[in-house]
Amino acid sequence: MTLIWSERWILGYQRGCRMGLKEILEFVKVEHTLFSLPFVLIGFVLAENEFGSERMDIFWIIVAAIGARGLAMALNRIVDREIDADNPRTASRHLPSGTMSMQVAWVLSAVFLSMLLLAAWMLNEVALMMAWLPVLAFAIYPYTKRFSWICHFWIGLCLALAPAGAWVAIAADTHGWGSITGVLDGQNEFLWFPEVFFVSLGVALWIAAFDINYALMDEDVDRDQGIRSFPATFGQEATRRLSVLLTLGWALCFLLTGMHDYTDSRGYRASLWVPSVVLMALVNLFVVTNGSSSASESPEAMDRYQKVLFRASMITGWVLLASLYYVDHLSDGLSD
Repeated sequence: MTLIWSERWILGYQRGCRMGLKEILEFVKVEHTLFSLPFVLIGFVLAENEFGSERMDIFWIIVAAIGARGLAMALNRIVDREIDADNPRTASRHLPSGTMSMQVAWVLSAVFLSMLLLAAWMLNEVALMMAWLPVLAFAIYPYTKRFSWICHFWIGLCLALAPAGAWVAIAADTHGWGSITGVLDGQNEFLWFPEVFFVSLGVALWIAAFDINYALMDEDVDRDQGIRSFPATFGQEATRRLSVLLTLGWALCFLLTGMHDYTDSRGYRASLWVPSVVLMALVNLFVVTNGSSSASESPEAMDRYQKVLFRASMITGWVLLASLYYVDHLSDGLSD
């Protein structure tokens, strides 16, 4: 038995050595990093404005974000490999098609986990000690879709940890565990930073809105396989209505994020942040309300809708990051 497992690992390793960087990036869907990265940077900017940062902090935060994103996708692919094999849309993915061995998938998971832990260790003790939280959230997510449509909100929670984690990584240098508990040693003061709460909640709702629409592609297959996605449980019309509510919800959260500097010497963030939030909310609402109704007409229509939705959702974070950076950095320089 030991020999058999050894041979399997050797064959898996040899197959992995033949894989190129392109195949690995495709396995972890590297393009989906474009969703979380701008909000990681937003969390960093918000914390840096409040507490300052070291020169290498941004580097290690990005390394942690890449490691976390890769780990989350690798675990999801590993757990879902049998479900993917029975779905015509996903049967060609690396694990169900045999393009990648399980051994290589686990090795990649270990590499991404190591990236996350190393970056957290380089940041501070609090970041390292709290690294278990996203890992646990990632490990649980693939199983949630088997039991409840709450899975869409769970993946929202996973992505919400991106700005929150970046913020804590910086804030902990100043306040230690108080950046999480809100309680400072030897003081009666309670720390409350609403901006990181609202931006994280906004991300959770934003990702949930995207994910329930993404699940429209597999509505029939999910229903046949017993996957409890929201579209498979409630249908397309309910999905569209919930998408609208979630979009309005994340827009409100992001607007509240911009209000935390109202009494700051730089004034209210409305100069660019609020119009940016409103613009992206309108864009996403237009895509959801106009595209989802016709997406079911044909596979081609669904594919077009998903591509437009992906681009609209992806650009949202980058537009907000650009507006935040302008308000906090460029506008100060121009006013001088």
